[in-house]
Amino acid sequence: MQLEALYRPSPVKEFTPLPRALLGPGTHELVGPEARRLGFHRTLVVTSGLRGTDIVQRIVDQGKFHGVDFVVYDKVESNPKDYNCMDAAEAFRENKCDSFVSIGGGSSHDACKGARISLAHDGRSINEFEGYHKTENPDNPPHIAVNTTAGTGSETTSLFVITDTTTDPDNPHKYAAFDRSARVTLAIDDPVLFYECPIDFTAQCGIDVLTHASEAYVSRLDFTPALGQALQAVEIAAQYLRTATWDGRNLAAREAMMYGEYMAAQAFNSGGLGLAHSISHAFSAFYDLHHGLNNAVLLPRVWAFNLPVAYRRFADIARAMGVDTVGMSTVHAADAAVEELIRLVRDLGMPEKLTDVKQDTYSKNRLGQGPTEFYQRSREIVGDDADVDRITRHTLGDSCVPTNPKEPTYDTVRPLVEHCMNGDLDDLLT
Repeated sequence: MQLEALYRPSPVKEFTPLPRALLGPGTHELVGPEARRLGFHRTLVVTSGLRGTDIVQRIVDQGKFHGVDFVVYDKVESNPKDYNCMDAAEAFRENKCDSFVSIGGGSSHDACKGARISLAHDGRSINEFEGYHKTENPDNPPHIAVNTTAGTGSETTSLFVITDTTTDPDNPHKYAAFDRSARVTLAIDDPVLFYECPIDFTAQCGIDVLTHASEAYVSRLDFTPALGQALQAVEIAAQYLRTATWDGRNLAAREAMMYGEYMAAQAFNSGGLGLAHSISHAFSAFYDLHHGLNNAVLLPRVWAFNLPVAYRRFADIARAMGVDTVGMSTVHAADAAVEELIRLVRDLGMPEKLTDVKQDTYSKNRLGQGPTEFYQRSREIVGDDADVDRITRHTLGDSCVPTNPKEPTYDTVRPLVEHCMNGDLDDLLT
């Protein structure tokens, strides 16, 4: 009821401010000078480690050259867990740090946001801050976020997404929290760092961009200032994601996707998200799968689910994706958006249903891996009634549900979840 009240139609809309940002090739070389300018002395680097690359070491070395002492915490997992936040906060205290630099994608940035909020509240569990604007102390350590993927846009939003593994260890819960105090001090987006992304990971992150943009564009919040950014981000993803995926050192494509992810995140920061995110959070909670991989499975089906209440908006999306809609009715143009999305998913070689996903078949796939005991014993996505039921229940409690354009209920969402797990995408084309 609290979430429903928050998003009840209102003439008052809120624009959420954005952090300062430096964007473009070579900007990662400014981390040291910017940290020094901001008064950083001893800084905790929060990262997944980005193993197989020298990105973290390069940034640490140039930071030290500029007189900033860096300590590295490199144990952040995909779908960052509550204990990642708390361990990072403890490392910050133990090493007497005064600032943060996160290096990576949304997982590193979100874990760092969580650590900062915990530190500002005397070490309280990050899970106490699930929801909207739950912090009581807005003052927390300064934070530079260095992005290495074109995906979540966490470096520019007030959102952070954490998996609660402790409240009910047999039922992990992934939640999206939104708080003004989570905003970073400075965002740095350098498309040169994206060169290191594996092919399938690039595709997964890019589908996340398209998900952010399209959900903000059809959100029931209908936030006018977000619509232009959202639609342009759709256009960018449709035009450049294939090239960025299959020609990963194409700077024009990488830079375009950088701007696409940045704009899509700004759009949803004030414009809201929807059901694709809610179901994806459930998939990640129970299977520890990458958010963008989930979205590739989900988005065509969620678009089809939402079509009846947003035909005109989806017709706009079709045109932004390059579909020639001349001579089409609004309804047919909206249908064409779904068809074009399916073509994109297939061109990128993405999975078409959740039960296609097996352990170690996709980059950043942690299915069946630890250290949390739940994930060690949950190795297979079965897609049976029990699977569908637990995903549906988790979905309906998610904070992104209220802004979905079509009202979700258990009876309407359960068949959608079942189709995401076991259905054929061609069903959407008939």
